[in-house]
Amino acid sequence: MTTQPLDTPIAAPRPPRQKSLYSFGRAGLWVFVGIACFLSLVPFYLMFVWASLPSSQIFTVPPHLWFGDALAGNFQKMMTATDNFALRQFWNSLYIAALSTVTTLFFCSLAGFAFAMYDFRGKQYLFGFILITMLIPPLVMDIPSFLVMNNFLHWIGTPRTLWVPGMANAFGIFLMRQYIVSALPKSLIEAARLDGASEFGIFMKVVVPLIRPILATLGIVTFVGSWNNFKGALIMRLSEDSTMTLPLSLRKITGGATNVNADWGATLMMVVLTVIPLLIIFLFASRQVISGLTSGAVKD
Repeated sequence: MTTQPLDTPIAAPRPPRQKSLYSFGRAGLWVFVGIACFLSLVPFYLMFVWASLPSSQIFTVPPHLWFGDALAGNFQKMMTATDNFALRQFWNSLYIAALSTVTTLFFCSLAGFAFAMYDFRGKQYLFGFILITMLIPPLVMDIPSFLVMNNFLHWIGTPRTLWVPGMANAFGIFLMRQYIVSALPKSLIEAARLDGASEFGIFMKVVVPLIRPILATLGIVTFVGSWNNFKGALIMRLSEDSTMTLPLSLRKITGGATNVNADWGATLMMVVLTVIPLLIIFLFASRQVISGLTSGAVKD
């Protein structure tokens, strides 16, 4: 049996943790998050509810908080207001946004991979030039873009004017290059070369699976920006019913921001038609975005 020496200092007892203060702060944080989520979801809920109400009941006080029976009627009014081109215009927006997203992801990821993993003459100067173009205000490029599309390519009034110019944009190249530099070691690329993989095979089979989070992020940004592109469609004269996109069509059926006599039932029905694809895209891609923010990078 061992005895403790008399001169050994006795450790002071630890003070009890203030669990009540910690629990109160955590509960307050959850309350704040709950209120923020509620305030974010209420506009979407009211949008769907009011799209099912007649126009005479949308602005009543107190407002209706449950679904009505005018959903089919509002859909028919929307089709009539757009001369039965609403679904075609929905397809136009989806076609342009999808092509813009796919081509942007492909070319920007290729360029970002080249700037991150290859050494070639003038690499730094070329990348610096790309960064400088990000400083140019987008409004400055409207007139030159129109002149090029009208006088040289003769594409005015066609959907390709909205997705071809942005296939390899500076922001996407910069974002991809920075992510690949931080997440992919060069030793991984060299190991794939030693195994006999081609350069494009390395990109498709090694690089692309490891950069899915940033692809999802850039994809969401590109799709939403293209889907909501009202100014571009207006400048490029997609004013025909068969080529019009949803933002232009929505502006057309409202008759202007100051028109109080618009059929708001049909308008909200088109708003629902406009918002649904964005919600679906976000729900499918948000997991990849979150995983990209929380996962660690691959290290040497």
